[in-house]
Amino acid sequence: MASLIRFSQILCLSFMLLRFRVQSSSPSQSSPHSSPHLCRPEERSALLDFKSTTKLGKYCSSSSGIIQTWNESKDCCLWEGITCDKVKGHVISLDLSSNCLEANLTTNSSLFRLEKLQSLNLSGNYFDYPKISFGFNRWKSLTYLNLSGSTYIDGSLPIDEIFLIPKLVSLDLSDNYYGLFLDNIKFQMLVHNLTELRFLILNSLNMSLVVPSSLLNLTSSLEHLSLWNCNLQGNFPNQVFQLPSLQLLDLSNNLDLGGNLPKSNQSSSTIEYLNLAYTNFSGELSHSIENLKLLKELNLEWCQFYGSIPRSLANLTELTQLDFSFNHLRGQIPDFFGNIHKLTDLSLDANNFGGEILASIFNLTHLTWLSLSSNKLLGCVPSWLFSLPSLSYLNLQYNCLNCFSGPIDHVEMPNLNLQKVLLSNNEISGSIPSVFFDLVHLTSVELSSNNLTGTITPDMLSKLVDLEDLDLSKNSFLSLSNDGAAVNYSFPNLWNLKLSSCNIHKFPSFLRKAKRLSVLDISNNKIFGQIHKWEIEGMSLSILKLSYNFLTGIDLFGFGNLEILDLRSNLLQGSLPIPSTTWDSMQLLFISGNNLTGEIPSSYCNFTSLIVLVLANNSLGGKIPECLGNLSYLSILDLRMNKFHGRIPDLFVNNSRLLTLSLNGNQLERILPRSLVNCSYLEILDVGNNNLNDTFPHWLGVLPSLKVLILRSNQFHGAINNSMPAFYFPQLRIIDVAQNDFMGLLPSNYFKILKGMRDVAPTDKLKLEYIGKHTVCLIDKQFCRVFTDSYNDSVKIVMKGLLVELTKILKIFTTIDFSINQFHGPIPDELGELNSLLLLNLSHNSLNGQIPSSLGKLAELESLDLSSNKLEGKISEQLTKLTFLSVLNLSHNEFVGHIPEGNQFNTFSNDSYIGNYGLCGFPLTKKCEEPRPPSSQFHEEDDSTAVFEWKFALAGYGCGLVLGLSLGYIAFTIGKPWWVVKKVEKYQQKLVGRCNRSHKRRKTQKPNQRSLSE
Repeated sequence: MASLIRFSQILCLSFMLLRFRVQSSSPSQSSPHSSPHLCRPEERSALLDFKSTTKLGKYCSSSSGIIQTWNESKDCCLWEGITCDKVKGHVISLDLSSNCLEANLTTNSSLFRLEKLQSLNLSGNYFDYPKISFGFNRWKSLTYLNLSGSTYIDGSLPIDEIFLIPKLVSLDLSDNYYGLFLDNIKFQMLVHNLTELRFLILNSLNMSLVVPSSLLNLTSSLEHLSLWNCNLQGNFPNQVFQLPSLQLLDLSNNLDLGGNLPKSNQSSSTIEYLNLAYTNFSGELSHSIENLKLLKELNLEWCQFYGSIPRSLANLTELTQLDFSFNHLRGQIPDFFGNIHKLTDLSLDANNFGGEILASIFNLTHLTWLSLSSNKLLGCVPSWLFSLPSLSYLNLQYNCLNCFSGPIDHVEMPNLNLQKVLLSNNEISGSIPSVFFDLVHLTSVELSSNNLTGTITPDMLSKLVDLEDLDLSKNSFLSLSNDGAAVNYSFPNLWNLKLSSCNIHKFPSFLRKAKRLSVLDISNNKIFGQIHKWEIEGMSLSILKLSYNFLTGIDLFGFGNLEILDLRSNLLQGSLPIPSTTWDSMQLLFISGNNLTGEIPSSYCNFTSLIVLVLANNSLGGKIPECLGNLSYLSILDLRMNKFHGRIPDLFVNNSRLLTLSLNGNQLERILPRSLVNCSYLEILDVGNNNLNDTFPHWLGVLPSLKVLILRSNQFHGAINNSMPAFYFPQLRIIDVAQNDFMGLLPSNYFKILKGMRDVAPTDKLKLEYIGKHTVCLIDKQFCRVFTDSYNDSVKIVMKGLLVELTKILKIFTTIDFSINQFHGPIPDELGELNSLLLLNLSHNSLNGQIPSSLGKLAELESLDLSSNKLEGKISEQLTKLTFLSVLNLSHNEFVGHIPEGNQFNTFSNDSYIGNYGLCGFPLTKKCEEPRPPSSQFHEEDDSTAVFEWKFALAGYGCGLVLGLSLGYIAFTIGKPWWVVKKVEKYQQKLVGRCNRSHKRRKTQKPNQRSLSE
């Protein structure tokens, strides 16, 4: 940000200098005050004609345009924005910047009659330029031209003609976002014709076709080159760094532009401001960086630099701002930073720096900004940091710091200028030093996710009169005293207070006088009983989070603009609470996991801005209100595990924003509403465990984003259409139609079109990304809030014979469950093409024939259940290729012959084959007549006592990554079911040991053989 401010200052200074020169270019024997008619009549007429063709933009106030003050009663040389030659009266400078004007600057525009114009600034307006113009070339004397941020509609600018203005010294065409394009030919024209340029600013022009080597032809007089966000591609030529007059070079936000810092010991560069942030510049930081001796600001944020910081950097004694954030730098933070005495801003975030924070930084008496977050810093937070005289911003988040060092409570001269202290996500233990509460100008304190202890009292907080933002969340041994409830603490500036997981037992009613408090998060504490009206009266909250407490009631009165209310997982009883807020403010409403009864109040339909409505896991009943269909912003509707009955209303005629619809575990009847086909953004549809009576909803196949379809345990019936178009269900990853009345053949063509279960990229398998990671932009706001920490899409599916709830759904999780229906006929070969499928359950049908050998191509398959069918013949040897297979159930069929051996088949117990009386061989006691050699040299130990074998992420991907992550998350996050947890604890060490042995054996196998051990 400081770089941008300095950038603006340079531009302003340049403009002032140019204006001074044009004003001083003529003798000053007369002045506008000595002659009432200095302004030339033809130019006054041209200006008034131009005024008549302009209008204010529709979002502008009537006082925003200086052009409105122009009139004939006053000499035009005295009009605002006008500068005249002091002898001949010609208009030589016109500045209409940021006047909110709309106009068509056509070839016949009267502005082109100002032929003596030397400086023109039209930036920050809304002009529509014709694609072909013949006016700019009339300005033969023009030296300064600023058209930044001034295009409108199609964004055309007569670039060809602008580049023919021979005397241009400063040209700014930046921030014209409507498709302004500059190709290599036009750029060569600029380079060839504008030989006197000193300032060239082309930010946000599309220069993707400009070859970076073309920059070598820029004029040697160039002082300022800014190409921010120009989509430049290729390698940047190092010689540009050596342009003899260049002082500022900004190449930031060109993600595909690569290059290196100069490595040769060439002559010293004149560059003072260098910004390469958000580019693909890479390599080690060369010692030749010392050649940039005049450098004042260096920004290499979000590049690809690696290695350590060279000691030669200490020679850049003029440096004031340094940003190496988000690179791959390592080692200890150098002590020589203390020698760069003019340094004001130092940012080294998100690298691999280790060690302790060195005391040499204490020498930086001008330092105002110190940010070292997301590294591997060890040791304590030094007390001297709070004495740095100029420091206003301190960020040490996401490190391994574990204490406050030294006599931090006895800092002799605490820096009262300190405004922000960010120390969250470390391992800091002990109490919060009292010096924090002496820094009276602190505006933001973040100490969350540490091991802090002690008690925070209201009188401590009241000392911080400027405090705006306080986050002490996730310090489970820290507590908050409510002793000052009767004292009228004002907290005049506090607007954000987060005390989640802080062992709080009472609602902090002492905050009721915090008139500006907007965000209050006291979730996951131990607050019991009722929150009364008097405790929250006076707060003007927009976000209130009280989830995971023991509340039995709350008086939701007096909230004029409440946007987010989270009451999940409490003990609330009675009917649904109705927040007292303006109808158009409520946007995210979570009241799941309580003991609420009754119906959804019709007044909920008045929350016209509602985006998320989560009422799951209550005892609500009645019918789902049809008026919910009027909520045009609704994206998440979760009514699972209640007692709603009747039909699912046609809510979706006008709702195209819906992402998740979860109605599982109710008593809903009749058919799926066909209006769901309008929900083109729908990702999750879960209507399992109801009484719906319908045919397979093939018509949902047109939804391009549908990933999860749960129809389990209803009364769906009939055959599944086998002639769906190839573009149907393009992203479907989970389909569960178990426990219905479907019949007929398995739909082979349907399996063929499931692209979401094929060819998952290897890089995607390494990412822990979840379905339902939504970003919600709060309506009428200028920013977005990610609310994945508030809501996660979840579904119930059968895994390893158990119905479990996935409270997070991995994007790579894929499953097909067609069990407990009336399907007959063979298993289609087409299933073998779904090479990213993890779970396949076709059990309890009437399938016949043999297991197709194509199932051996399901390389990622971890669970296969074909039990309770009429399958026959030999078990396909191809199944031994499934080296990730950890669950196999072929019981109660008509298989015969030798059970295949090798790989995972050596780990399955008798239960996998029970009820197949013609089978023989391991692990059955029935021996085959003729021994046969194993199909693989790989054997694993068997553990037939493990009825349910669970896999965890810590056991490695080879032990079943997706199931491991899912089941491990369920068992250890929600703690249910406890009998399974005990079994997991019993076998955990054994599982890890066996997995390690499996990995050792893999090293001796061929590269294409993957094996799995549980």
